[in-house]
Amino acid sequence: MTADTVDEAQRSLTGSSGIEVRWIMPEGFLELPFEADDLDELADRLVELSKRALPGADEEVQLQWAAMCAAHYDEFIEAGVQYAGFVTTEVDDVRCTATVNVSLTDLLDARVGSDPAGFIASTMRHLGLGQIDEVQLPCGPAVTCVGNRSTSIDGNLTQSGQDEPIWTSFIQVQVPLNNGTVLLMEMGTPTVEGWDVFSAMFAGVVKSVRFFDTQGAPLVMPG
Repeated sequence: MTADTVDEAQRSLTGSSGIEVRWIMPEGFLELPFEADDLDELADRLVELSKRALPGADEEVQLQWAAMCAAHYDEFIEAGVQYAGFVTTEVDDVRCTATVNVSLTDLLDARVGSDPAGFIASTMRHLGLGQIDEVQLPCGPAVTCVGNRSTSIDGNLTQSGQDEPIWTSFIQVQVPLNNGTVLLMEMGTPTVEGWDVFSAMFAGVVKSVRFFDTQGAPLVMPG
């Protein structure tokens, strides 16, 4: 991925078993770089991205923002995140922001059985992660989770100079594939005013998901 602003465009990931995932990102997103030859190149790309994300900020703030992004890459790797983008816009004169992350993970549980979506939904309800529903997407059955979680803003980016807690509202969608993996897509926003706009945007992203085999033929997951 590059650190460019997205004009509505197709994005894709290919899992270890060869199934390719394609989806459409709407206009206005900035994407974090996930392809770099070394740490120096990654740092350069993040600094470049910070200038696009914070065009009116001074260089020190831009560098701090780039460093904050870099600090999250260990979390991305641990969570298997392979795409991360964000958008900032004004909703009713309030500046709002949202992130979208995409990953492919293994569904390693002998209890999954013949209904992986049902298993995922049951597990998430048991964990109390949020409002859980099973839905049918054009690409196959999926599980949605709508909830809130506490995160924090790095002190380098706050007026107080201290880390400040914030609540992030999120929608997570999990689509089980027929090869034992799961497509996980999540939208999160700390700005309540932007929730309706961002959730509608994310619904369009999720509905655009399509799967393809190694020969490029379209796939629809059973269920």
